[in-house]
Amino acid sequence: MAPPPPPPLSTSDSTASDSPESTSSPVDSSASGMLNYRRFPLLVPLCKELSGSAAAQSTAARQLLQTQTDASAPRITSAGRNLNFRPVIGILSHPGDGASGRLNNAPNVSYIAASYSKFVESAGARVIPLIYNEPWEVLYGKLSLVNGVIFTGGWAKKGLYAEVVESIFKEVLRKNDAGDHYPLLAICLGFELVIKIVSEDNMILERFNAVDQASTLQFVENINMNGTVFHRFPPTLLKKLSTDCLVMQHHKFGISPEKFQNNKRLSSFFKILATSADEDGKVYVSTVQARRYPVTGVQFHPEKNSFEWGLQGIPHSEDAVQVTQHIANFLVREARMSSNRPSSKEVLDNLIYNYTPTYCGKSGSLSLSLSLHFVVSVRWGRKEYEDK
Repeated sequence: MAPPPPPPLSTSDSTASDSPESTSSPVDSSASGMLNYRRFPLLVPLCKELSGSAAAQSTAARQLLQTQTDASAPRITSAGRNLNFRPVIGILSHPGDGASGRLNNAPNVSYIAASYSKFVESAGARVIPLIYNEPWEVLYGKLSLVNGVIFTGGWAKKGLYAEVVESIFKEVLRKNDAGDHYPLLAICLGFELVIKIVSEDNMILERFNAVDQASTLQFVENINMNGTVFHRFPPTLLKKLSTDCLVMQHHKFGISPEKFQNNKRLSSFFKILATSADEDGKVYVSTVQARRYPVTGVQFHPEKNSFEWGLQGIPHSEDAVQVTQHIANFLVREARMSSNRPSSKEVLDNLIYNYTPTYCGKSGSLSLSLSLHFVVSVRWGRKEYEDK
């Protein structure tokens, strides 16, 4: 059965909040339990000049007790009351086994590289796998359990996978239009598919020579970084991003800034934050931010710097690792702003921890240390096609 047609792409302003962070529905018992911890009084030095008066001593004791109580009480700002401190991110699985069929060549297998899960967990969130070839009603139900979504890198630009990406993308927009703050991070292939969806042009991508290449990011002049993925980057790290090769590119397709700006749908939906150059000096768009939605697209792979070692071009310097961490922090910070708070049991029943990871370091072409494989017997009935 084919997935239901996605709702039309909205051009109206989103009601998504620009305030602090995200996740699921009425706060669960584990979240409310955060406030029920023991208080340990602070050691407050007493003045040696004590008054001989019993009344003065009593007053000092009351003041000391009040100081201890105020200092040890949990402090939650008015904005913090709306934050979700147990965020969950949905990661869409990709067709194949991540090892060119050497681990599992079943036609209905899909996987999530462990680096994406570690990327999310490093910033304080958990992961629910969104298995791309599950029935739509199952996928749709899982979208109600998470506070944001990642589209990963890969190769599947056509067929069922691309259709599912479009359906989820439009559901993300719908949730934001309905008032939730529901972020999306689209990485490499995910970014390319979102470009095709928004532009409504399946032929818009261009060829680039950026396989196994570390690169810089060249920021658009006078761009406003407030609210973007780079908002909380230290100024020194932002400067280094434009001079040092701190991001990992691994793609054959992309879009030039000129072609991007000439497509009115793209230029009205996204603003370009940064560009990069491939091995031949051709410039392509490397980072975009939606103007009205918490949707970020990156052509590079932020998860690889900290968690993958198979490609020689992956930068592993301290600065490169900081780039990975800041981007992960940004996504999870956005997810904490979500008003979605499902039941703890539903979340626990669907977390990625319910699956057994597979070691594929020697089998995988990228030498991934771990991946998670999902074999689904019920599919939507479409074949995947590799776009070479």
